[in-house]
Parts: sequence; structure tokens; C-alpha cells
Amino acid sequence: MLISCIIKQNQLSRGRLVENNELIISAVGAFIAVAIAGFFSNIILTSAGSPLIIASAGASAMLMFGLPHSEVSRPRNLVVGHSISAFVGVTCYYSIPDALLSTSVAIPVALVLMHLLKSMHPPGGATAITAIIGGETVHQLGYAFVIMPIFMNSLVLLVVALAVASFRSKNPFESYL
Repeated sequence: MLISCIIKQNQLSRGRLVENNELIISAVGAFIAVAIAGFFSNIILTSAGSPLIIASAGASAMLMFGLPHSEVSRPRNLVVGHSISAFVGVTCYYSIPDALLSTSVAIPVALVLMHLLKSMHPPGGATAITAIIGGETVHQLGYAFVIMPIFMNSLVLLVVALAVASFRSKNPFESYL
């Protein structure tokens, strides 16, 4: 019943019919991608109080599976946007001792770099913040945070999104393959 209501609302808000299988494919894909990314993040971020998964991966899953045809959901945007933002966040953490000032600098720097690299991916903002306020486990990773978990999580999301896209009536990533 709940899924039926969501599908109906989605149809009304878009002004066109949404295929039920597309919504189910998106939901299953998001579940698989987040579960795998969470598994790998958990291996790296094992101390108590650390996130099981980087929160920005959830936001990326919403874009990659919920809005796969969007400009910000392009494969390049996902990987480069997160990687650049993580690098900026770690750099700001090391360079600016005040967390508020550090995050206040990281977001616009990441935004400008993503724009210049034509890789705008809004969840990257949360990635930059995570590098700064993510806790001791994240801080101990240093610049390795850019590779694992951020780059690896981006690749996991991308691989699953590409696989799921092959089940859609119109593959949003076809031109990137």
C-alpha cells in the first residue's frame, strides 16, 4: 500500500507515468550499493562511535538511483566530486585548527573545484565536512581517507549504478560506457 502511494505521488509530481519496475530497480540498487559501501567502510572505520558508512554515500545513492538522468549523477561527477571534496576537507582539517572555520572554507573551495572540473556532485559537500568533523578514526586516516573509504565507496556506488542501469528502460549511463 505504501509503495503504491509513493508511486502514485511520483507519477503526479512528474506529470508523467513512472514505470513501477524503475522504482523497484532504483530501491534495490540503492540497497545493494549502500550495503556494499557500508561493509567496506566498516572495515576501515572500526572504532566505536565511527560511522558505519560515510553519510554522503547515502546522498549519492539517492542521486545515482533516484535521479540517474540528472547532470549531478554522471559517473565523473560522483567519483571526482567526492574525491576532490575529501581532499579539500582533509587539507582544511590539517591547515585550519578551528572546525567551524575549517568547514566554512572547505565547502566553497570544494564547490569551486568541482565547478572548474565540471564534476559538481552536491553530496561532496558532506564528504568535505566528514573529513573535518568525522572523528579520530577519520583523522587518523589522513589523506588515505580520500582513497578509502571515499574513492572506493564512489566506485562501489558507480559499479552498482551501472549494473542497475542495464535493467532500466533507458540506461542513463549509456553514453559513458
